[in-house]
Amino acid sequence: MKPATHSEDALKDIWRTVRAALKEDIGQGDVTASLFNTGEQTRAAVVCREEAILCGQHWFDETLRQLDTDLRVDWKMQDGDAIEKDATVCTMEGSAKAILSAERTALNFLATLSATATCTRKFVERISGTSAQILDTRKTLPGMRYAQKYAVQCGGGMNHRMGLYDAILIKENHIATAGSIDKAAGLAKKHFPALKIEIEVENCEELEEALETEADTILLDNFSLSELQAAVALNKDRKKLEASGSINLDNVREVAKTGVQYISVGAITKNIQAVDFSMRFD
Repeated sequence: MKPATHSEDALKDIWRTVRAALKEDIGQGDVTASLFNTGEQTRAAVVCREEAILCGQHWFDETLRQLDTDLRVDWKMQDGDAIEKDATVCTMEGSAKAILSAERTALNFLATLSATATCTRKFVERISGTSAQILDTRKTLPGMRYAQKYAVQCGGGMNHRMGLYDAILIKENHIATAGSIDKAAGLAKKHFPALKIEIEVENCEELEEALETEADTILLDNFSLSELQAAVALNKDRKKLEASGSINLDNVREVAKTGVQYISVGAITKNIQAVDFSMRFD
């Protein structure tokens, strides 16, 4: 799946994220790279040592660009593409000093974002043929929210809300504070009528109450398979239903087959293993 083009705000986010990462790694200067002639030119290639889904090109390019605008990168594939083991994903030419300083930060972005895309793709493929869609959550690495949600798109998943500001998700503590599901939903509709409203429920009794509100989606938290089936039957297509909690590759297909529209999986952004990329100089 090819995700949408980065917006202007997203490009600013990428710039800030890369800038912070380079400052963290280089600090006052790369003392090892400073040993070499600043005019030395080189060619290098990035190789992926395992099968994966590529993600992170723009972060990689921005890392190099912030160190030397004259560095040239030639990508052999695009974000969202499947990578074969030992495939070369890109080559680059330019200042050896700049490439040496950029190497670890640039590869860290590729390794982390490709890991999220790869994990997402596994979940998406596992529910192939059903009508359900895989959603991410806010369980992302601090400072990497946009990056990881973009990676989820590269893996074929969909984004849930970006943060606490762009959609309303009424959970247990919100309900307790308001006094009831109905009151919490009413407050949400009154103060933010243009925003999507989702209500989290823990059993079918709460679901019945949520179905009478103006919520757009109802999140079924930690429901068993039989409870999910009962919830779908009770809903009768009145609201969108989202399953969440204790979902993994072993059970996600059975969850999808219950008839829920969405399945949110925190694991695709937090339980990931970095993809093995390496950079080799000619």
